[in-house]
Amino acid sequence: MNAPVDVSFFARAAKPITSYRPYWAKRFGAAPFLPMSRTEMERLGWDSCDIILVTGDAYVDHPSFGMAVIGRVLEAQGFRVGIIAQPDWQSAEPFKALGKPNLFWGVTAGNMDSMINRYTADRKIRSDDAYTPGDVGGKRPDRAAIVYSQRCREAYKDVPIILGGIEGSLRRIAHYDYWSDKVRRSIVVDAKCDLLLYGNAERALVEVAHRIAAREPIAQITDVRGTAFVRRPNDPTAEGWIEIDSTDVDLPGRVEDHINPYLTTSEQAQAQGQTCSKEEGGAPAPEVNPAIQPLKFVPNPALNSKRKAPARDRSVIRLPSYEQVKSDAVLYAHANRVLHLETNPGNARALVQAHGEGATARDVWINPPPIPLTTAEMDYVFDLPYARGPHPAYADEHGKHDGATKIPAWEMIRFSVNIMRGCFGGCTFCSITEHEGRIIQSRSEESIIKEVEDIRDKVEGFTGVISDLGGPTANMYRLGCKSPEIEAACRKPSCVYPGICSNLTTDHGPLIKIYRRARELRGIKKILIGSGLRYDLAVKSPEYVKELVQHHVGGYLKIAPEHTEGGPLSKMMKPGIGSYDKFKQLFDKYSEEAGKKQFLIPYFIAAHPGTSDEDMMNLAVWLKKNGFRADQVQTFYPSPMATATAMYHSSMNPLKGISRDPERAERVDIVRGDKRRRLHKAFLRYHDANNWPLLREALKAMGRSDLIGNGKHHLIPTFQPMTDGSYQSARRKNSTPLGKASERAAAVVKPGAKPVQPRKGQMLTQHTGLPPRQTGGAAKRKPG
Repeated sequence: MNAPVDVSFFARAAKPITSYRPYWAKRFGAAPFLPMSRTEMERLGWDSCDIILVTGDAYVDHPSFGMAVIGRVLEAQGFRVGIIAQPDWQSAEPFKALGKPNLFWGVTAGNMDSMINRYTADRKIRSDDAYTPGDVGGKRPDRAAIVYSQRCREAYKDVPIILGGIEGSLRRIAHYDYWSDKVRRSIVVDAKCDLLLYGNAERALVEVAHRIAAREPIAQITDVRGTAFVRRPNDPTAEGWIEIDSTDVDLPGRVEDHINPYLTTSEQAQAQGQTCSKEEGGAPAPEVNPAIQPLKFVPNPALNSKRKAPARDRSVIRLPSYEQVKSDAVLYAHANRVLHLETNPGNARALVQAHGEGATARDVWINPPPIPLTTAEMDYVFDLPYARGPHPAYADEHGKHDGATKIPAWEMIRFSVNIMRGCFGGCTFCSITEHEGRIIQSRSEESIIKEVEDIRDKVEGFTGVISDLGGPTANMYRLGCKSPEIEAACRKPSCVYPGICSNLTTDHGPLIKIYRRARELRGIKKILIGSGLRYDLAVKSPEYVKELVQHHVGGYLKIAPEHTEGGPLSKMMKPGIGSYDKFKQLFDKYSEEAGKKQFLIPYFIAAHPGTSDEDMMNLAVWLKKNGFRADQVQTFYPSPMATATAMYHSSMNPLKGISRDPERAERVDIVRGDKRRRLHKAFLRYHDANNWPLLREALKAMGRSDLIGNGKHHLIPTFQPMTDGSYQSARRKNSTPLGKASERAAAVVKPGAKPVQPRKGQMLTQHTGLPPRQTGGAAKRKPG
């Protein structure tokens, strides 16, 4: 049966985004592309823009790009929307290109957090940017949302600034920042924006836009879900809220033993490590501590029918202040745990966190998450008139976007279709839950098929292959809770960990139907699935696995076990490797039935919190035993606000509860320091001769010299070939450059010269792992 997507608690809890009366500028109609210059505005007949969106990405008018979605949704509401993409942030002048916006600025760093976009997990600057024409790096500043907001304020200081995007979502409260290695303030404070919209913001933004258009001051718009803003002390708009103090963790006192009534006074004192004053020479009795008071019994509020719990929709939880979490890692972990417990739109309460003291004191107020879109609203958003390509301003002299001006991120999703949003997996290292939420929002079958037909008929360069029908996870389409009441009340961080919830529907029937219908369309040669697959769900539907394997795999299918060992998997909230084995059996079976030779490409994370050196060694042994050579290696990247990042910063496990008592709190092994992170990464690339010296040293220190040898059962050999010390990344621009010594050792062929032959005993190797795809494109990983 289908999940009750449109009859759940959430569907009846919000005003539909299609029910607003359009703004007067609706008469201008839809623009071919949202304008990026005054010339384009004049062609459209506009004298000004109602809303100007500033983004760190190149403007691609496609529903996979956030600014395009937001811009088209606002345009459909009747607003004139302009876009300033990747402006020069050195001054405010580029921000004046479209004139003064009539209503507000909309600011985002882009589809990625700007720091993750620019820096590797080793804090090295990337030389490329997939969201920029020509894959050129450096087109956006660090902490772009803050910089763009400052420049907007300089350009027109009286125009409200509304901040959004994933950078805003992941930094809405005080958060650990990996790049500066410290806790930073909420981005609401640093960007000085008037309002922050977190998550998928269509519903909130439509409401806010119409209220600002109706001349309501933005300072009074404090009741919209999915928003965050600053409140000063004694703000009258905060009246009527019931504050719940959660500024500290529980501090249970020492439990005293019960005194045996049959012991004498002397024996009782001796049992407690004391002496009886009367029997010890008449020593003076100890002074009475005035702080110790007799027990006072009060009525149990749970048994008092007149005493009720405060209404959740009028309750606000006060988190530890920025100053507290900055200096106390235990309180940081506590605040992170509370935030993740308040993410279900059905029962989440508002949060408030103090920043500053004295004259600078203010509260960052975070309203409950937005109500998810219904299927009808999802169709409305994705059926808008997207041009499905980059803005003409990026075209080369031939009017194309396939050469020097190609935008890699667009190229990757050019022929793909997004069928759903959200993820209930709850992986601790992933940011999807914090941004999109765990309630699955699905499009209708008709809307999806229509988009496939539009790609076939309208997108230049289409060859008949749809690269993906997916989303954050490939196979969560129309999955959800069987009970609307349970769904609205649930506070679990994951529906599939430690096992699949009994209340979760696992019927893949609707998804199978879409796959089959799409591949039977005229002009469609192949429907591939490029999104990450949740294989523990897939094995619940062998029919789905058969359909997927026999018709939708282009030779290789990527999945993400992330690890093989229980320790790190428990900190990731990922299933055991046994689920992978079950899926692989089905994969191999159905591939053989179809007469196809196909491969699984598993992805793994190195240096994740909770991972020991022995865990990585065992993973390397598993990789070799199963014949895998991982060339695309991912080292744990502490993204803002993720649960795994809280583990990394605090060395505690928020999943198990927080306590200052070492016996009650679970400590987490954190992989810090370049040397240890390199070691964990080296175990994943055990086949690379450059890593063998480091691995030999580590294996000897671990007492596992038995893994060093020249047999098939050994992990690494005893001999060492001549190596150049470099690491060739799948992203070649991020590879370590060759040094002078390595240039001499490398077999470089110059024009007119003979190839350099290796000396006897020297081994030149090329580690390619599995055979390359037919297309030659590297598989790009999605989170989750």
